[in-house]
Amino acid sequence: MTLMNLPRAVSRLLMSLLLVPVLAGLVHAQTATQQAPATKEEFKPVVGQAGKDVVWVPTPQVVTDRMLDVAKITPQDFVVDLGSGDGRNIITAAKRGARGRGVEFNPEMVALSRRTAEKEGVADRATFVEGDMFAAEFNDATVLALFLLPANLDKLRDKFLALKPGTRIVANTFWIDGWEPDFRDQLSDTECTEWCNVMLFIVPARVDGAWRLPQGELAIKQSFQKFTGTLTESGRVTSITDGKLNGDEITFTAGTFKYSGRVNGDRIEGTSTPGGPFSATRAK
Repeated sequence: MTLMNLPRAVSRLLMSLLLVPVLAGLVHAQTATQQAPATKEEFKPVVGQAGKDVVWVPTPQVVTDRMLDVAKITPQDFVVDLGSGDGRNIITAAKRGARGRGVEFNPEMVALSRRTAEKEGVADRATFVEGDMFAAEFNDATVLALFLLPANLDKLRDKFLALKPGTRIVANTFWIDGWEPDFRDQLSDTECTEWCNVMLFIVPARVDGAWRLPQGELAIKQSFQKFTGTLTESGRVTSITDGKLNGDEITFTAGTFKYSGRVNGDRIEGTSTPGGPFSATRAK
């Protein structure tokens, strides 16, 4: 029996019932096609790509390794990189057992750094946050590992100097005018072909100003980790020479006396040779 032999109303009803699953299948296929997500190509950084304050140029891995060698990274360190790019400074430090945080403005670079940290098995020690390096807080750092332009570094100078004395800052190629490195290492041409100058800076204690001694006064004029000044005792003024700070360690010469000690906030305690113990308190 064919549909033509049935009454027209019944024939139409059967045709409708037969077409329902076919039409449903077509609608489902069309909806699935519309909802299928497009495959997104994974982000790959390009040397020279523009950023908020700098273009991205990666530190060569051999230089990153040497920077961390010069900074004498240990598992007890917390390393911070401002403008961390693809995260290699922090990830390399984490592979040495340290913990660290990278601050990067580009969210795609942050995501790339996190993926790499996960792949390298150090995501528990290497974290990356999206943010402006000039607004970032990094007082928890024991080491800063940086590759920034002088103009960027100058804006961060006061924050660097406010860090705990003894904090190590290791920089690639560029630094702040007038702040001489405590140590410098130039990689050879066979090791590195560009961006190969590694410099270490140790944040000095702040000693600029007047200090009172039981027998007189110290007047210090500080320029980063070096200082000059005078020592006044019983009305006699002697110029200070060879003034140097290594974190909170202080050394200087006044006449025939050599002084060494440690700065603890508003107090200096140490010894003089000859002479014996000495102490000084910051004048209010």
